[in-house]
Amino acid sequence: MKTAYDIILRPIISEQSTEHVDLKKYVFEVAPESNKIEIKKAIEEIFDVEVIKVTTLNMKGKKKRMGRHPEGSRKDWKKAVVKLADSSKTIEFFEGLV
Repeated sequence: MKTAYDIILRPIISEQSTEHVDLKKYVFEVAPESNKIEIKKAIEEIFDVEVIKVTTLNMKGKKKRMGRHPEGSRKDWKKAVVKLADSSKTIEFFEGLV
């Protein structure tokens, strides 16, 4: 059985993701085989918040080259955008970024 920390891999901290913090939307990299229900339960367990919506996206790895060597690519990964309820507290990890 997967734990919550196996499902939620890391937070995504970018300019675009920090703009949505005031709307209580947070972005995470999640395990590719996880579904929305597992992601919701994992976020609620780790951060003790109430999740009302989860949106997932499968991100394709970028093509990369190293000099004259043949083309390679970064790994494919899955992104989840989590919307919290208005009555829920915020996630403290993102508070200092805004």
